[in-house]
Amino acid sequence: MANGLQRLGLKPICTRLYTPRTNGKAERFIKTLLGEWAYAMPFQTSEERNRWLPRYLGLNNGNRCHMGLGGLSDQQSLQRLLIAE
Repeated sequence: MANGLQRLGLKPICTRLYTPRTNGKAERFIKTLLGEWAYAMPFQTSEERNRWLPRYLGLNNGNRCHMGLGGLSDQQSLQRLLIAE
């Protein structure tokens, strides 16, 4: 991960744990995961739930439009940023 961040010229930052004011995006993502993936369907086992996580993340990052990104998906927003470089 550090190599990827360095190639993009990004510096990782840490936020205070359990502080929604400074960690709001992570807190919101966790809330979304719980509501739309972890508890959205009745899984028989934790292993079955874990097998669904990559599928959910693919849908969330590739298809789900976010108002904070101007109606774009995460992938569309990232592609736009990379093209602008």
